[in-house]
Amino acid sequence: MSEPASISLGIAGRYAQALFELAKDAKALPALEADTDALAAALDTSADLSSMIASPIIGRDEQAGAMAAVAAKMGLSSLTSNTLALMASKRRLFVLPQLVSDLRARIADEKGEMTADVISAATLSAAQSAKLAATLKASVGKTVKLNTTVDESLIGGLIVKLGSTMIDTSVKAKLASLQNAMKEVG
Repeated sequence: MSEPASISLGIAGRYAQALFELAKDAKALPALEADTDALAAALDTSADLSSMIASPIIGRDEQAGAMAAVAAKMGLSSLTSNTLALMASKRRLFVLPQLVSDLRARIADEKGEMTADVISAATLSAAQSAKLAATLKASVGKTVKLNTTVDESLIGGLIVKLGSTMIDTSVKAKLASLQNAMKEVG
């Protein structure tokens, strides 16, 4: 990991821990989870928001005003709004994507959940998703939420990343393995 990335993760981790602990003490974790999901969606869909939080040209006051307007428009809790205002005043909004990711992980851990990244060759049906989630739950003993994406280059099968474990059952990987085995023989 590069040094700037690890610094960003450290900054985001400290804000996430403080925000999470405050929300937990105030018994406001459901509100924090809703705020986190809303911020993640906003960051994913708004290029303007992403560029505003990363811009060194935009001043503290402008960032604080913009984030206050965004928080009010999204209906974020006062705890989250105040944290965003603090981050803007300290010029730390650039770590917002890492903050959201860290908060999601802390909330999931608190709820006894894990998130599995699933890449499939075709879109999974609801039944397939439910069966995969149930199988993973039986394996790890926690409720598993699936984060699915489609990559047609896999030809068939799945790639599942759950924590530090990766399971690759794709046809593409099997063909690559067969190709390597054939190179060793010849």
